[in-house]
Amino acid sequence: MSTDFSVQIGSLKLKNPIMVASGTFGYGEEFNEDHYPIKQLGAVVTKGISEGPWQGNAMPRLVETPSGMINAIGLQNVGLEVFVKEKLPYLKKAGAVVIVNIIGKTIDEYVRVAERLDQEETVAAIELNISCPNVKAGGVQFGIEPSAAAKVTQAVRARLKKPLIVKLSPNVTDICEIGRAVEGEGADAISAINTITAMAVDVATRKPILANVIGGLSGPAIKPIALRMTWQLAQKIKIPIIGIGGIASLNDVLEYLLVGAHAVQIGTANFVEPLTAPKLIEELKDYCSKNNITSLSDIRGGLVL
Repeated sequence: MSTDFSVQIGSLKLKNPIMVASGTFGYGEEFNEDHYPIKQLGAVVTKGISEGPWQGNAMPRLVETPSGMINAIGLQNVGLEVFVKEKLPYLKKAGAVVIVNIIGKTIDEYVRVAERLDQEETVAAIELNISCPNVKAGGVQFGIEPSAAAKVTQAVRARLKKPLIVKLSPNVTDICEIGRAVEGEGADAISAINTITAMAVDVATRKPILANVIGGLSGPAIKPIALRMTWQLAQKIKIPIIGIGGIASLNDVLEYLLVGAHAVQIGTANFVEPLTAPKLIEELKDYCSKNNITSLSDIRGGLVL
């Protein structure tokens, strides 16, 4: 008996539900060269790509915490044109399914990046990172206010033919309100969640450890929160949800599927054990075979209340 592991996101069909999260996998070269063929993955989600290169924040910008880490990288990336000319060809040669995470400081920037990538055959879908500060709205993140999230989604959707995934911030009062807003403007799927705002202090110096003072908490510490938000979203929206947050084991994957996720992204675990993603693909296959599961739909949303 074989299991159907495919996941449909708009017009994109993934061969399995195991993806890697933006910002934890670079542009894929190191993993493909040193660890495993990245074509095994359901998809590679690239670092956030902006119209021009971003230098990121000052160092130190990473700190380990109990059951996780805080990063304040600042979305450092090579910029759109370098990505298209130097990074995409490698990903194509590697046979990866490529989802490009895009970032911007204005709606127009998001739209221009999306339009350019829409022309690239290697790009399978766009993941819209709305946890960026809107410089035209006093630096407030696009993803914190429903109308702002809706506006940027609407603008990108109008100029993009490829599937559109919107990555939601957890730093909100009601994530379902944001989810409904972007679903209403044509998002094909939602990624949930991005990192949780956090900080760390050096008692000896009495100073923040991060140069940026605050950063984003990720890893196992946030899994219970991410699971809760995924479950809540699954009750309120109809489009697929990609679960993110603290996934490192088969049980983690199954928990996300049970609360309603269609797929998952492996993030911080990539730093701890680079072989996590392919290991989980094989473990999920074994689990389904041993339990006579013919489709992921047999698990998805199966939480018993």
